[in-house]
Amino acid sequence: MPCSVADTRDKVKGAMYIHMFAFRFKPAVTDEQKDRIVAAIRKLQDEIPGILETWVGRNDSPRGQGYELGGVMKFADKAACEAYGAHPVHQKLLGWLMPLIEPIEVDFNV
Repeated sequence: MPCSVADTRDKVKGAMYIHMFAFRFKPAVTDEQKDRIVAAIRKLQDEIPGILETWVGRNDSPRGQGYELGGVMKFADKAACEAYGAHPVHQKLLGWLMPLIEPIEVDFNV
């Protein structure tokens, strides 16, 4: 019997949730600022409940299309990811980070 969309939704409700991101840096961003960004993102796991795992680093792929930094965060579920997004520590980071980057983000259940 084929699996319906509704069946699939029921199976992933409560599944692990992945938040992926990649950044292009604005032209004036220094290497020191890039290192600060990596360190600040890694530190989020210690400061915000719900982040299960974090990987972040400088992109060395020749196919990076200008995206110099990438990362992945794992959450228990979508609700935990949404709580992270609204958390004051994350919002403070975004306050100084957003003027430095052109981001792309992808979120999905696994």
